[in-house]
Amino acid sequence: MITFREAIESGASPDELRSIPVPETYRAAFVRKDEVHMFDGLSTYEKDPTKSLHVEEVPVPEMAPDEVLVAVMASSINYNTVWTSIFEPLPTFSFLERLGKSSSYWNRRHDLPYHVLGSDGSGVIVRVGSAVRNWKIGDKVVIHCNYVDDQDPTGHDDSMLSYDQKIWGFESNFGGLADLTLVKANQLMPKPAHLSWEEAACNALCNSTSYRMLVSKNGAAMKQGQRVLIWGATGGIGGYAVQYALNGGAIPVGVVSSEDKVELLHELGCQAVINRREKNYRFWKDEHTQDEAEWRRLGKDIRSLIGDDPDIVFEHPGRQTFGASVFVAKRGGLIMTCAATTGYMIEYDNRHLWMKLKTIKSSHFANYREAWDANKLICEGKIQPILSATYTLEQVGEATKLVHQNKHEGKVGILCLASAPNLGIDDPEFREKIGEDKVTLFARHGQKIASPSVNKTK
Repeated sequence: MITFREAIESGASPDELRSIPVPETYRAAFVRKDEVHMFDGLSTYEKDPTKSLHVEEVPVPEMAPDEVLVAVMASSINYNTVWTSIFEPLPTFSFLERLGKSSSYWNRRHDLPYHVLGSDGSGVIVRVGSAVRNWKIGDKVVIHCNYVDDQDPTGHDDSMLSYDQKIWGFESNFGGLADLTLVKANQLMPKPAHLSWEEAACNALCNSTSYRMLVSKNGAAMKQGQRVLIWGATGGIGGYAVQYALNGGAIPVGVVSSEDKVELLHELGCQAVINRREKNYRFWKDEHTQDEAEWRRLGKDIRSLIGDDPDIVFEHPGRQTFGASVFVAKRGGLIMTCAATTGYMIEYDNRHLWMKLKTIKSSHFANYREAWDANKLICEGKIQPILSATYTLEQVGEATKLVHQNKHEGKVGILCLASAPNLGIDDPEFREKIGEDKVTLFARHGQKIASPSVNKTK
């Protein structure tokens, strides 16, 4: 793979890339099936990804006719990386075993005693399968994580409704936290030419998720002037949600956990911000009892900022916040939910839902069209990457632990084959037109709160 790296970074032609033999093994980050019980007896917070994630050589898998091999220059950490690394809410090997029971020869490849994880990536195509039509060796791409069978009729209205829908690198093997990855051709999108490898790699999963939740007709179909409460507004999906609200003429209210993050949102253009740590909300009196008085306090704080209750609540923390989200949403409002990072057993007071005609609507990642449209906005400089820190592949455990403990802003990038940060920028003139300060906003703020290990690169 070093030969591929040198060729890519020197601007090799497609013919030159084609002439380089694919090695028998490649470097990858993975968890082991024989270690799924290593954290038994520990609380979620005590489970340490630096102990479960390994970076070693693994065999290169056989490529199917509708797949491509991508030399991964950079990837990023998502919350599903955390879940995989701590074997919660269940070990991901159950997903691989289910794939292995399929009648498809190609699906059976995924059931292995190790799971190469990672659901983001940017890089260069180095091999294409015989059935691939729209992509070729040498194309610079980013990868979205919707892993679907295009021969399954249940996915042809909206591929997220496919009975066979999976998330690449989480529910499938051969993910993006590696020097090489194997993906279906319908996961590919053009790399934004003005971004570095790591800036390009951090967007696809979270940006597409936020697009579907707020912009798409499959989500909130947000309108101008609507008020949008965004939990974790400087986090992986929240940072994009704020941008979509601002771009779409909505009024975002960002909820964050520190004054540094308040400052970041103000620079991003979000004026209404709540520092939940300063407010010290206690939505739960104890493990089993929520406190409506605290919901009311949050609602009062929101109205003091924007003069009304939110039309849309961008909800992803889950158990800790869901009761409050249902309560504070406007009469007839929408609670748009996609995740449950603080717990998936949700409780809320249904009286505040049905008697005030509110709606809970679910969302999960994005279909190819939504991911493509969201990526196009990145390419056009209308949505900015939210990369805040960059680690090397050898530091993947440390980077994942940072996300697990919520000690980050935006997205945490991982250099895979790329020999250094800030490589891969092919259109510096367009980058300058957008503005370096805008492109690197999250990175600049991330450096202010970084631990000494952040931004260690090769």
